[in-house]
Amino acid sequence: MRLRPIAALVVAATVVGIGAAWWVTARQPVTLASGTALAAPRAIGSFRLTDHQGREFTLDALRGGWSLVFAGFTHCPDACPTTLALLDTVDRRLRARGSTIRVVFLSVDPARDTAERLAGYVGHFNPRFVGVTGARAQIDALCRDLGLAYVHNPGVGGDYTVDHSAALVLIDPRARVAGYFQPPHNPDALAADLAALADGAG
Repeated sequence: MRLRPIAALVVAATVVGIGAAWWVTARQPVTLASGTALAAPRAIGSFRLTDHQGREFTLDALRGGWSLVFAGFTHCPDACPTTLALLDTVDRRLRARGSTIRVVFLSVDPARDTAERLAGYVGHFNPRFVGVTGARAQIDALCRDLGLAYVHNPGVGGDYTVDHSAALVLIDPRARVAGYFQPPHNPDALAADLAALADGAG
């Protein structure tokens, strides 16, 4: 019976220690030289999408490492191919020094961007990039949480284009919005920021 208070104290001390370690880790600020870090990371609600390989893509897919999310569409004539090509350059620089970061291309044109089309599109730029699509309601909810906007503009003969945010959204390992990189993007500065984050700095 005398051991119970001691055991309780040990358990309590362990819980407090774990909580303190989590608090310190959670409160470490993100430092960005080429982007804007949020003072407090913002939570992302649950969502259910499909990646370019036909697999389920949910909030859990963003946990465990740093990610960049870029919204666009495969028929985009300029911003999307330019940005994905730049991200390929950044990814290669990171991997050359042993760092990694997840790049997610979020389609805002689900009517045309099937998983199969996304597979060919993102694969053209980098086989490690992830393309995601799904129901418009799910895409809209995620865009709201990420702070991204888009609008469909009707064209001739039923064709259309999409105006969309060109920012890169930084997602932390706990699947929260941690910051933004606004264009024009500098590959050297972006790679330096991401390398520092991937290596545990900032």
